[in-house]
Amino acid sequence: MFTIGEFSKICQISVKTLHYYDRIGLLKPARVDKFSGYRYYSQQQLKRMLLIQRLKRYNFTLDEIACFLDCTEPALRLKKLRQQKQKLNKEMQDTRLIIMELDAHLRSYEETEDIMDYQKNYKIELINTPPQAVLTCRQNMGVREFGQYFSSIYERIAQEKLTSNGTCGAIYHDREFDPDNSDIELFVGIAETNQADYLLPQRLCAKTLHKGAYSSLHDAYGALIEWIANSDYELCGAPYDIYIKDSLQMLPPEQWETEVYFPVQSK
Repeated sequence: MFTIGEFSKICQISVKTLHYYDRIGLLKPARVDKFSGYRYYSQQQLKRMLLIQRLKRYNFTLDEIACFLDCTEPALRLKKLRQQKQKLNKEMQDTRLIIMELDAHLRSYEETEDIMDYQKNYKIELINTPPQAVLTCRQNMGVREFGQYFSSIYERIAQEKLTSNGTCGAIYHDREFDPDNSDIELFVGIAETNQADYLLPQRLCAKTLHKGAYSSLHDAYGALIEWIANSDYELCGAPYDIYIKDSLQMLPPEQWETEVYFPVQSK
């Protein structure tokens, strides 16, 4: 048996943390002296502690670690490890994109001494959009669920023997935006007008092009709002995005292109 101090030193973890793990039930001492209150840990618990530390390095939360340790089925444990690897790879990709954005921001700031100069990269156009026949799916959804709902639209296209024209996008109907639960309408353009759910109407829009990952789409929205505020127009409808280049074309996020449209009218 190891005293809590010995166990702390072997595992390179603080006594305070061991007390916390005891309190939440993640790793309770093998024995507690009923007179002194001293905690003692076993050789077997050393293995459990080492696994806990490794899972923490893999960025599992303590709740996830507790579930992992409670699971005794090797196939399920393997699945959890693979899912965590996918999560870490996604986080690494996101971090790489953020570093690329930061590099560009640094270069711009060094040259102009304007911390917001990058916003000037957005060219704003005022255009009349043509009517567009679409199939749609409108739900309260999170942005991570787009793939699921787009799949349902493309399944309809296949089942009804329709022809996609390559246009797809999302309309944001809520006044506020919640990335996990918003009133969003996904749409896919089709050639068969008479079989469409409806026509996206012809309308006057302020439009810009965003290049890069969706995580920085708010920059394009900000540029459009600033342009509208300084113009003779006002917002008169739900904004929407059209995805020109994206993951469906097997492109990395830095090469994605998204057209952003804000319907406007004269003040």
